[in-house]
Amino acid sequence: MSNRPSAPAMDPAAIAPRTGSGYPKEHRQQVEKRSKRALGDALGLSHYGVNLVALEPGAWSSQRHWHSAEDEFLYVVSGELTLITDAGRQLLAAGMVAGFPAGTADGHHLVNESDQTAVYLEVGDRSDDDEVRYPDIDMVLTRRSEGRVYRHGDGE
Repeated sequence: MSNRPSAPAMDPAAIAPRTGSGYPKEHRQQVEKRSKRALGDALGLSHYGVNLVALEPGAWSSQRHWHSAEDEFLYVVSGELTLITDAGRQLLAAGMVAGFPAGTADGHHLVNESDQTAVYLEVGDRSDDDEVRYPDIDMVLTRRSEGRVYRHGDGE
C-alpha cells in the first residue's frame, strides 16, 4: 500500500501545522512559536523531508545544531531571518538559500529577530543513522530506525 496522496499537487494550507518540539522540556521554549507543515509526508515522499516552516517574531527554528549524516537545505520564502553559525550571524531575506552538508561540525539555527512572521522551506534527507549534535546545550539526538534518543554529549 502506498502513502501517495490521490493527487501529486496540493495547497500547503491544507496541511495542519505541527507545533511544539521533541526536545527535553528545558530546551523547548525558544521553538514554541515555530510551526511546520510536513509537505514531504503529505505528498508521500520517503527519501527526503520537506517542511514549510513559519517562525513568529522571536522564535527559533531549533537549538543550534549540526547533523552527522543528514544534509540540510533551506530557502527563505518570506520575511527576514538571522542565521547563526559558528562563524557568526548572517541576515537572510526572501529568496536567499543556505545549505549545511552532513558531517560538518558547524552548529546552526535560524532566529526571527524581526517584527513579522518569516516563512522558509527546509529540506533534509531521512538518514536513519544520524546523530544531531547541539553544542550550546551539551545534547545529542541519536536517530535510528527504531526511534529517537536524547542524551548528553558524555552519553548520559
